[in-house]
Amino acid sequence: MTRERRKHVDDLRGATRLAIEATRGVTDLVEEMHRGIASGPKVLGRPLEAPTRLVTGLVYGSIRGVTDVVGASIDLALEQLARLLGELGEGAPRVEREIILSALNGVLGDYLAETENPLAIEMSLRANRAEARGRILLMVPGLCMSESQWLRKDHDHGEALAAVLDATRVDVRYNSGLHVSSNGRTLSEQLERLLERWPVPVEAITIVAHSMGGLVSRSACRAGQEAGARWPGLLDKVDFLGTPHHGAPLERAGNWFEVIVGKLPYAAPMARLGRIRSAGVTDLRYGNVLDEHWQGVDRFAHGPDRRAPVPLPAGPTCYAVAGSGVLGEGDGLVPVASALGRHDEPALCLAFAEENTVIFPGVDHMELLADPQVYAQLLNWLSVTPPT
Repeated sequence: MTRERRKHVDDLRGATRLAIEATRGVTDLVEEMHRGIASGPKVLGRPLEAPTRLVTGLVYGSIRGVTDVVGASIDLALEQLARLLGELGEGAPRVEREIILSALNGVLGDYLAETENPLAIEMSLRANRAEARGRILLMVPGLCMSESQWLRKDHDHGEALAAVLDATRVDVRYNSGLHVSSNGRTLSEQLERLLERWPVPVEAITIVAHSMGGLVSRSACRAGQEAGARWPGLLDKVDFLGTPHHGAPLERAGNWFEVIVGKLPYAAPMARLGRIRSAGVTDLRYGNVLDEHWQGVDRFAHGPDRRAPVPLPAGPTCYAVAGSGVLGEGDGLVPVASALGRHDEPALCLAFAEENTVIFPGVDHMELLADPQVYAQLLNWLSVTPPT
């Protein structure tokens, strides 16, 4: 069986397990997304070809038909179904598949991982090592996002910055439904392994992180320092875009997922799952980055902020970008104070230098990924020699 068909088998097997354990309603959502990919707007490329659209009803009808079947019978049925898919046409294009999986992992990723569901994303660092440079630009996306979603309005911060900085871009793909601290530890471990295997000596690492990606990055820095890893010593700059350092009010209403996913092409039908909140989502209530921030606490219960202070990583220069003026004093998801690390409790405040923070009026949480002013500021901060 080809690698691509194996992906279809894993996708279908995972969807079937999810349907069995989380009711047929989840399958209805997946079918609706598939139909959207097949016949929806050409946001990321051409719609799927007719043979795939024709088979969609059969695929999901078959999944519903086996929701009470267990073990080998499911595997056999899915293997046969995968062969049929291979004959009638490939599944969702790669980018669209990544968007759907990333969104699903954001809302249910902890459950998927706990049940060893094939739909659970395992963290990976993705780069073109044939073009390895001594400087690494690490791009860490936010909740429910994949690396392909740095590209917005024909602009990609990572691609543009890597060219100017003469750096190799490395993308982090991860299950954003897991606890931030779990992802932080894994990211630290993977960065250390990356250094060992990098084709040329690494001189510097620069991080650009959006939203939850900033919390994961801070957690990784803490984990790396505690483990005595080498990579934190190579970190020179970290730029946080709309990171909820001290949480986001929308999490308390369960609306974070609905706001983000409702805007994503092909994944919008999943926005109705917004009331199901993963461990990663509930970490956004106050900005948890350590195990002790969430251990021993009912994560669904409303309570005070119990976090011990976690300062910015020592060594690299840290920058913070906030959007403002959308749905109040913030970017629509993250308040300005949270994005800039400010807190009523002095011990929790993050020590960003004033000149290393900026607020962009009228720029919302997702527009931080494409706004020309934001890119110009990133370029000014991150350039080895700032442009004149």
